[in-house]
Amino acid sequence: MLITFVVAYLMVTIAIGLLAARRVHNPQDFMVAGRSLPLYMNVACVFATWFGAETVLSVSATFARDGLSGIPGDPFGASLCLVLAALLFAKLFYRMNLLTIGDFYKARYGKFVEVLTSVAVTLSYLGWTSAQLTALGLVIFVLSGGSLEFSHAIMIGAGIVLIYTVFGGMFSVAFTDLLQTVVIIIGLSVIAWLVSDMAGGPAKVISQAAAEGKLDFFPSDAVGWWAMAGAFFAFAFGSIPQQDVFQRVPSAKDEKTAVRGTLIGGLVYFCFAFVPIFIAYAALVADPSLLGLFSSEDPREIQRILPDLVLNQMPVWAQVLFFGALLSAILSTASGALLAPSSLFTENVLRPFVPRMSDRQLLLTLRIILVTFTCAALLFAINSRSTMYEMVQNAYNVTLTGAFVPLVAGAYWKRANTQGALLSIVLGVGTWLMFHN
Repeated sequence: MLITFVVAYLMVTIAIGLLAARRVHNPQDFMVAGRSLPLYMNVACVFATWFGAETVLSVSATFARDGLSGIPGDPFGASLCLVLAALLFAKLFYRMNLLTIGDFYKARYGKFVEVLTSVAVTLSYLGWTSAQLTALGLVIFVLSGGSLEFSHAIMIGAGIVLIYTVFGGMFSVAFTDLLQTVVIIIGLSVIAWLVSDMAGGPAKVISQAAAEGKLDFFPSDAVGWWAMAGAFFAFAFGSIPQQDVFQRVPSAKDEKTAVRGTLIGGLVYFCFAFVPIFIAYAALVADPSLLGLFSSEDPREIQRILPDLVLNQMPVWAQVLFFGALLSAILSTASGALLAPSSLFTENVLRPFVPRMSDRQLLLTLRIILVTFTCAALLFAINSRSTMYEMVQNAYNVTLTGAFVPLVAGAYWKRANTQGALLSIVLGVGTWLMFHN
C-alpha cells in the first residue's frame, strides 16, 4: 500500500505540474509565473521552497545529536533571511521590474559584475540542489527495501522533479507547492502527535531535551561561538542574494503581496520547522536504539532517524502520511532549486553574449540549461558524503562572501560603484577559500 501511494502521489504531482505548464507562453511566465501569484500561493511558494529535505531529515537529526547550538543556521538564520528580504528588499526588487537577482547587479554595476555574481550564485546551488536530490534518492532507496542502488534511486528522483519543472517553470513550482504545503502541514502534525505519544508525551520529551542540554543555544567556548556565528550568518545573509528567494518576489501579483507573502512565509517556516525537530528527538526518547546511527562512519546515516522509526514502528496509514509529507518537502524545494540557477545562468550569464535571442529561443535555452544543471547536481549528489545540512551551509557561504555586500551596498549606498563591487567579490571569496581550505 505504501509503495502504491508513493507512486500515485508522484504521478499526481507530475500531472499538476504539467497542467500548470499550459500557462507558460514566454520566458517571463517560465521564470516568474507572469507576475500573477495571489497571496496564498506566494506564501505557499516561500514556505514550501524553504521547507525541504534538510529541514525534515538533516536539521532535525543534527538537533537530536548536537542540540540547538548545532543548528544556528536553519531554522534561525534561514528564517531571518526571509524576514530581511521582505522588509528590506522586496519593494525595491518588485519596483525595478527585474526577472532575476542578476538583473539587479547589471542595473547597479554593469555587465561584468552581473556575469561574475551570477556565476557565483549559480555554482552555490549545486550544494543545495544536490541535498534535495540526495534526500529524494534516500526516500526511494528506503522504500525500495534496498532493491535499488542508492545512486540509481537519486537518478530516479532527479528525473521525477525534472519532468514537471522543465515544462512549467515557476507556474509548475507554484501550483505543486500549494499542494505540497497542505500535505506537509497535515502529515507532519499527525506524525508529531503519534511520536510524542510513543515517547510519553510532549512534557517528557521537552524535559529530557533540557536535561541533556539540547535546548542550550549558546556555546561554552570561543571556537563554538565562531562556528555558530559562521553558520548563522551564512544562512541569514548568504541566502538573501539567492535567486529562489528573489524569484518569489516578482512572481507575486503586486508589490504588497510580494512583501506580505515573503514575510508570512518566513514566519510560518520558522514556527513549523520545530515540528520535525521535535519529532526527531521524540523518536530517540521512544526508541534509544536509534542512537546507534550517530556512531556510523558515514555522517549521512543520522538522517535515517525518522524514516527508520516510521517504517519499523508505525502503522501503514502513518507511513503514508509521513512519506507524503517528506516527499512534498523534497519535491517543492528541489523544483525551485533547479529552476532558480537555470533562470539566473540563462538570463545573466548566457544572454549578455547573445542579446538578440527571441522569446522562443530564450525559452528553449532555459529548458536546456535546466536539464544540464540537473545533470551537474546529480553528479555532485552521487559523489558527496556530506549531510544535507552541511551541503546547504556550504552553498550559502559562496553567496555570503561573493554577493551579499554588493547587493546591500547597491541597494542602500548611492556611492557604491563597479570597482568597489569587484573588490568586495574578490576579497570576500578569496578570503573564504583561503580559510576554508
